[in-house]
Amino acid sequence: MPTPPTAPAATACLIAGGGPAGMVLGLLLARAGVDVTVMEKHADFLRDFRGDTVHASTLRLLDELGLGPRFAQIPHRLIDTVHMEIQNEPVALDLTRLPGAHKHIALVPQWDFLELVATAAEAEPSFRLMRSTEVTGVIRDADRVVGVTYRDQTGEVKTMRAELTVACDGRSSTVRAALGLEPHSFGAPMDVWWFRLPRHPGDPRGLAGVLRSGHAVISIDRGDYYQIAYIIPKGTDARLRSEGIEALHRALVGMAPWLGDRVQKLTSFDDVKLLDVQLNRLRRWYAGGVLLIGDAAHAMSPVGGVGINLAVADAVAAARILAGALRAGRAPTWRLARVQARRWLPRCCSRPRNG
Repeated sequence: MPTPPTAPAATACLIAGGGPAGMVLGLLLARAGVDVTVMEKHADFLRDFRGDTVHASTLRLLDELGLGPRFAQIPHRLIDTVHMEIQNEPVALDLTRLPGAHKHIALVPQWDFLELVATAAEAEPSFRLMRSTEVTGVIRDADRVVGVTYRDQTGEVKTMRAELTVACDGRSSTVRAALGLEPHSFGAPMDVWWFRLPRHPGDPRGLAGVLRSGHAVISIDRGDYYQIAYIIPKGTDARLRSEGIEALHRALVGMAPWLGDRVQKLTSFDDVKLLDVQLNRLRRWYAGGVLLIGDAAHAMSPVGGVGINLAVADAVAAARILAGALRAGRAPTWRLARVQARRWLPRCCSRPRNG
């Protein structure tokens, strides 16, 4: 475990949350010469079943940051074709027709992606990453946020002042709750069960899926195992679990017969994790001294693996609009509004429609 950085009394930009949006924003601002502090409540990035589909736009950004060669050294899968069966009809998505150098998507564990970005950021003198440090609230001065309260590695509650606080702390954002903001929910028709099954030599590679009335099975090639997403109707988790693990085995084999020789490896629902799918968006992503991006501003459907990539795009837009002002020690509210305006259309266009 690296020695934790000494916590300053103040920073130009304080980022709550070390996910894709927070880490990429921290790196970009630090490279622009901004004093930036990222607070991440966990000691590491090792959380399973997190978004790991890296699109061509994010791969291009890594190239521009000089991180492409390092990314290539991380174990990952490059996918140029996605095979789906939708209502018994085969569909193939050919990604080789994409413009640009990256005619594929990359499947990479999110923790490896985040460690790559964190390592690059920590090489910058104006960047600090405070792990095992949880933001617990915001500090206000009149109608402006001027910093946060946080709990450090020892459990002590402290404060840090900041010209700008950026909430990148996910769909259950502490900063958002402290501001009293409530996102507008669009409703989601499904939840997702995540689990692992063995992958054997000769098995299908890459990304494949089967979609049939109300359910879907999506297999993500992880090398020696598959990460499986099994889509269920919203709110049916408890009922389906009560039917027993054998019912899940039968459902999986009925939709994806090639899994029949390994479903018995899934012995208990203890190995099945529920993703409570949320689809929502704040009407306003900013206030005086504070900005919300990524899932803190809008939780996305897991369909298409867009979440991590749109969070990174949020970070890029925020860095471009705010870096110069933050270097000068300012974060005017009109610039925060520009970040939302820049990202509003991509977010709206990426929201799957229900019905």
